[in-house]
Amino acid sequence: MASTGAEDAARRHQAWLDQVQEEVIDPERPIVDPHHHLWRRDDIGDYVLEDLRADTGSGHRIEQTVFVECGASYLPDGPAHLRPTGETAFVAEQAARSRDAAGSVIAGVVGHADLRLEAGVLDEVLDAHEEAGHGLFRGIRHAGARAEHPETLTIPGRAPAGLYQDPAFRAGLRQLGERGLTYDTWHYHHQNADFAALAGAVPGTVLVLDHFGTPLGVGPYAGQREVIFEAWKADIAEIATHDNVVAKLGGLSMPDNGFGWDGAAQPPRSDEVVAAQERYYHHAIECFGPQRCMFESNFPVDKRSLSYRVLYNALKKMAAPFSDAEQHELFAGTATRTYRL
Repeated sequence: MASTGAEDAARRHQAWLDQVQEEVIDPERPIVDPHHHLWRRDDIGDYVLEDLRADTGSGHRIEQTVFVECGASYLPDGPAHLRPTGETAFVAEQAARSRDAAGSVIAGVVGHADLRLEAGVLDEVLDAHEEAGHGLFRGIRHAGARAEHPETLTIPGRAPAGLYQDPAFRAGLRQLGERGLTYDTWHYHHQNADFAALAGAVPGTVLVLDHFGTPLGVGPYAGQREVIFEAWKADIAEIATHDNVVAKLGGLSMPDNGFGWDGAAQPPRSDEVVAAQERYYHHAIECFGPQRCMFESNFPVDKRSLSYRVLYNALKKMAAPFSDAEQHELFAGTATRTYRL
């Protein structure tokens, strides 16, 4: 059978990644990767269990992972509010297969629901996720990302304006907390202050801030890194005052962050990643503490810029100043508690 364009592109990209080879640092450290995706897509190719295993099995000791929604494998028909539960069922099937052989196990699922739904309808969706997840369903991501300049971004967020202030949305968040479920979100740096206010309004719900609040570095934000960084530092410090927020540290190598590695002749080595990004990691850890921070891969999205082995080598180098107990929190402990693994 002839290969598809997506398969050919995947092979070329892997050859590009393979230009950089590093020995694995601290190979026996147990790791929980709390943020990856899976999908079946004709346009960019599949990323399913076998692909995930190729990455998590590339040298580091990845024991468990958590899937986070990405709009894949929705139910093709039926009530619109229930269609996202097809994604949870798809991942639960992949997770069952992950338990059948040695390697990392998919141990949790964060699905999607429209949190603005009225309480009874939202309960119906959450119940359906619970059933589809076969014990793996842990929470919801209804991302707040709203791009100011979507035409300049590779992955433009299209959340409605004012989502974080919407009373119906906030009611849905409280409902998650009442059920013991987490809330993940992804948004941009210019939305961090709104997220801090949201955290204060729903103290009974655990909120997970994905990807550092995505400090952008392309389009009109190109050349503004230092100005954005200073504002970002203040926003992160404010967000951290809300003890119901947990920070996912990763996702900084997406093209929209503007480090440019996805378009380079070869991918970065771990030392280059550390030099460019360490200050973000250390500031977040200083503000939240290791017990409220967890390293994430955001694969395969960040795979556009670097390999899984290089990423976790960089994370281990950035974690080196911390005690062994603190490193355990960053690499596994916080994720295990947050997602009840």
